[in-house]
This record gives sequence, C-alpha cells and structure tokens, in this order.
Amino acid sequence: MEKRAFVFPFFHISCSCLFTIFLFATSASGSLVFNFYAASCPIAELIVRDTVSSSSSSDPSIPGKLLRLVFHDCFVEGCDASLTLQGNNTEQSDPANRSVGGFSVIESAKRVLEFLCPGAVSCADIIALAARDAVEIVGGPMIQIPTGRRDGMVSIASNVRPNILDTSFTMDEMINRFSNKGLSLFDLVILSGAHTIGTSHCSSFRDRFQEDSKGKLRLIDKSLDSSYADELTKECPTSASPSVQVNNDPETSMVFDNQYYRNLLTNKGLFQSDSALLSDNRTRKLVEDLANDQEFFFESWGQSFLKLTSVGVKTGDEGEIRRSCASTNA
Repeated sequence: MEKRAFVFPFFHISCSCLFTIFLFATSASGSLVFNFYAASCPIAELIVRDTVSSSSSSDPSIPGKLLRLVFHDCFVEGCDASLTLQGNNTEQSDPANRSVGGFSVIESAKRVLEFLCPGAVSCADIIALAARDAVEIVGGPMIQIPTGRRDGMVSIASNVRPNILDTSFTMDEMINRFSNKGLSLFDLVILSGAHTIGTSHCSSFRDRFQEDSKGKLRLIDKSLDSSYADELTKECPTSASPSVQVNNDPETSMVFDNQYYRNLLTNKGLFQSDSALLSDNRTRKLVEDLANDQEFFFESWGQSFLKLTSVGVKTGDEGEIRRSCASTNA
C-alpha cells in the first residue's frame, strides 16, 4: 500500500462512536490508554504529527507509505515496530517488504522525541500515530487512538509470508488472515479502503493479465473493467521497469475518501483481492453502502483502524522502548 496541494477537511467522530472506541481500547488493548504520554512526553503526538505533515508536504507519496507500513508491521508480530528493525534475515529483508516505505519519517520523529523525551516514546506508537495522522492529512477522519505500545525485539523474515495478505488472495484466504488477527469481515472491507491512496508496482496486479506471443498484455481477469485494464497496460507494459508504479485509486489518488468503493462498483479495483469484495455476496452490500456514504466509511474507519493498531501489542514490561527504531537496545 504506497501513496500537490492537499485537501484538509476535518471529520469528528460522534460521541457514541468514540464511546465504542473507548470501550474497545480499554478491554481489548490491555494497557493501551489515551494520552499515555501526558506526563512522560506531552508533546509526543504533536511531534509525530508535525513530522508527518512536513514530510508529506515535500513528498506526497508519504501518507500512502505510512499507511502501508502500519499494516505490514501489525500483521507480523503485532504492532511492535518489528518491521523497522534492520539486519540480515529481518522482516525488511523479505521480498514482500522491500517496497515498503516511510521508515525515514518514523526515524525522523524518533530522533526528535529521543532528544526531547529520552527513552519515553516507542517506535511502535510512532508508527501507529504516523499512519493515523497520514490519513487525516490527505482528507480522512481525525481520530484518537490509545498509546502505550512497546517495541518488540524479534524480527524474522520467515514470519512475514504466513501473516501478511497477498493481492491475489481469495476472499476466504483474506478472511482467514484477518480472523487470525482478531479482525472481522467488516474490518476487512473497511481497512481495504486504505487503497484509496497509495501506489503499487506493476507486478502486484500482473496476474490479472497474460502476455501474448507479441509481447503484449491481454486481460484474462474478466472482473476488471476492460477500459481500465487498457490504461493499466499502457502504464505497465511488459517492458516496464520493475520500479514503475500506478495509483491504487485511478480517480482521487491523493485524497482519503470513499472513491475506492465507488471504483469497485465500476469494476476498477486494482487488485484481484479488491474485486473479490464486490463479487462475494458476503461483502457486496457493505461495499455498496460505503460507496454511497462517506461519513459511514469515516466512522467505520476509526473503529477498524483502532482494532488494527491494537493487534498483538506489547505493553507493561513486555519488549522495550528502543533508542533507535532500526535496532534493539541490546
């Protein structure tokens, strides 16, 4: 999930929705609490927000990168910044993570926080807060999330593939992965809306095409709109460099909105896993509702994002607070 002037509409979640979020945060997330850094580093969230904002101003792809980063971190070892650890055979070395970006933003915020509040703010919290802020910066909802995550000390490449999703997954495969993380079918549909921003490499949807004898790509996945498929083959011909990327959302790629679901209704989901949301009877009605009601999407996003960023968190005496996000303190 990767993705000049930004749009800044603000959306405030209703009181009833916030109450629901509070109940989840206190019951399912253990020691995660709102304003965890009120005493130890009261400017923590402001520093993260300012770092994300300034980085996004100079590089509009940052919001999408940060959103993808939190997904890939939380689905492996839980939301513990295991993905930011560098070294041989760490999660970063797995091919599925080599195109994940946004690490420099996390490290930048960490350096400032270590200077102002040494040993107080975890990399895991920075990742969650940065993704939260990235959504708001490009027009998405402004939400509150609890903090208090600790940094993990394990990062192994072989743990990546059995846990993350692949763009070629069937609905049942996606449901299984989400269920293993305590996330529901509803969360699956809502969090897939992250594809409303970001970019992806041509290889991530190449399985929807087949190369003919003349070296041209021919559409073989009939669930994809043919005119959209033609656009994709122009942007990603067989001769395209592996570095070439296309927008996940062909309509409003720099704005976090519900256009992703409207795209699905016209068979313009970039990935096979996107199209599955429309073709499966278990999710089609929800896709239609989200396409017709952006406020419903934003409210639902707040709840599902909270659940995502609470997956497998380490709190209390677990893990550590790293001095640098790239390495453990040992």
